[in-house]
Amino acid sequence: MTGEGADIVRRGLFVTIEGVEGAGKTTLIARLAERLRRSGHEPVVTREPGGVPVAEAIRSLLLDRAQTGMDPRTEALLYAAARSQHLAEKVLPALERGSVVLCDRFVDSSLAYQGHARGLGIDEVWQINRFATGGCLPDLTLCLDLDPEIGLARIRKEAGREVNRLDLEDLAFHRKVREGFRLAAGRFPGRIFMLDASRPPLAVEEEAWNHIARLLAQVQAANPRGG
Repeated sequence: MTGEGADIVRRGLFVTIEGVEGAGKTTLIARLAERLRRSGHEPVVTREPGGVPVAEAIRSLLLDRAQTGMDPRTEALLYAAARSQHLAEKVLPALERGSVVLCDRFVDSSLAYQGHARGLGIDEVWQINRFATGGCLPDLTLCLDLDPEIGLARIRKEAGREVNRLDLEDLAFHRKVREGFRLAAGRFPGRIFMLDASRPPLAVEEEAWNHIARLLAQVQAANPRGG
């Protein structure tokens, strides 16, 4: 884990998967988790908002289609609150045990959605999340880059997928989200890598796995005897 909160020596690896709606995050995470298991790891797979009971309760409120009047600042603060609890209760303990954590969304989603698309400002939203996380950042963020029009079309075709409040936003909003992720990647070039999600899933998986394998090798080199 990188960032101001990385003052505890740990042996785990914190990987987050980001991207616009319908980019294929869920599929990629499942495939990466399976590859980790085949490599002898037992990954902790989680999501945001959510992952622990308090954060899941906040998730239900945030994604409720009935909450059409939610103020952008309220939205940003709720995401940060859920993130703080999730980090303290699930992510950090897993990292301290030496686990690989695969998380569906993290702070960069707040920068893209609330900071850029909602217009609150990326710097302002980062300050909220800096407090909520103690400055914690992932070791690696893989952002699936895709034309939002394609992503939303995928969602409409996906049987059984519940349409949430953010799915109902117009195409212009989702285009701003994509811009927001690209801006975040520009701010954190050593951590965030943009992956072209218009390619076949296997090609995306291979590129993502190469990034993870590189960091796993570094972690193992730093702890050659697992101690």
